[in-house]
Amino acid sequence: MGWGDCLFNLLLILHIITGFICLVSGVIAMSSRKKRGKHTMAGEIYHGFYAVVFITAVVMSVIHWEESAYLFYIGIFSYALALLGYLAAKKRWKNWIGTHIGGMLGSYIGIVTATIVVNVPNIPMLNELPALLFWLLPTIIGTPFIIRVGNKYKPKKKVMLEVNNNFKGEF
Repeated sequence: MGWGDCLFNLLLILHIITGFICLVSGVIAMSSRKKRGKHTMAGEIYHGFYAVVFITAVVMSVIHWEESAYLFYIGIFSYALALLGYLAAKKRWKNWIGTHIGGMLGSYIGIVTATIVVNVPNIPMLNELPALLFWLLPTIIGTPFIIRVGNKYKPKKKVMLEVNNNFKGEF
């Protein structure tokens, strides 16, 4: 076994462990109340370990490009979403909540997709189904969830304030 294979195996172990932590911390962040505390702690863990998943995916894909090139693209796209969602919450720019929700949940769809695509070929009966199904299914299931959650946390317009401002000085 050469140094490349040894490095790949070490990175793979790190990738699996950190990916599992992302899957768990993501569920905790999604299911907890959206306030400081459990949600933000799980989000920090999710983002930090996602960065490690991203780095290991990129390095592993370069080492074994022929078999793992897709990891490179999934890693870049998924981590870009995670970083966007994370920065939206940190910087709190205008309408940040929608970007935060879309980025974080989009990155979760990415990590679920990668997990499924890599593991389904080893699962009897599932490995007989078309591979494209497993590439698309997390997005098909997750996108309506992103829309629903985004609508739930969409900023509410202050209708009465707008009405009052429109009629100032006219009475």
